[in-house]
Amino acid sequence: MAFNHSNNNNHSSPVNNETKFVVSDLEQQQQLSRTPENEEEANKEEEFDYSKRSQWLRAAVLGANDGLVSTAALMMGVGAVREDMKAMVLSGFAGLVAGACSMAIGEFVSVYSQLDIEIAQMKRQQQEDEKEKESLPNPLQAAAASAFAFSVGAMVPLLAASFVRDYKLRLGLILGSVSFALILFGCLAATLGKAPPFRSCVRVFFGGWLAMAITFGLTKLIGSSVL
Repeated sequence: MAFNHSNNNNHSSPVNNETKFVVSDLEQQQQLSRTPENEEEANKEEEFDYSKRSQWLRAAVLGANDGLVSTAALMMGVGAVREDMKAMVLSGFAGLVAGACSMAIGEFVSVYSQLDIEIAQMKRQQQEDEKEKESLPNPLQAAAASAFAFSVGAMVPLLAASFVRDYKLRLGLILGSVSFALILFGCLAATLGKAPPFRSCVRVFFGGWLAMAITFGLTKLIGSSVL
């Protein structure tokens, strides 16, 4: 009986041997997949400073959201007192052009002021190295990104309302397209900035709906009581 007991202890079970083989095979595959190119790409992903995108991302996100919300709210306000399509489309187009120009000029002036302040501070501290120069804001880039993004956002409600003559259907299409675009812009901003997407989408979505609701309600109230 002693001989049999020692013999059973000396030999491992086939299940254990098979498990060890699978584990070692997985480890070998992981080591083979860790090529120098993959490790270099992973290091670049970790070393990339996503805050550098803030120079144009802030202007682009602000421009797209402002173009979408302000143009949609403007069209909803006009639609509260005028049911014809022409009035809504013309007001939206005027808001697109005026808003894009305003956003571009405003971004250029504000970012240029920020640039002057940062350059003056760098001169005082005598730290004008190449890395700090690369991180300086670009006024033209911010202005172009803001104007383009504003126009893209403003086109969403304009296109939704330009081909529908029925008043209620036109309002529904504006609200539906704007809601979808708000969620899309919120997710895009979070993805580019490596931020939590859910909170960004919720914040942008409810902010846009609040702006449209206030504009529509106040215009409807004033239009029905004064005009």
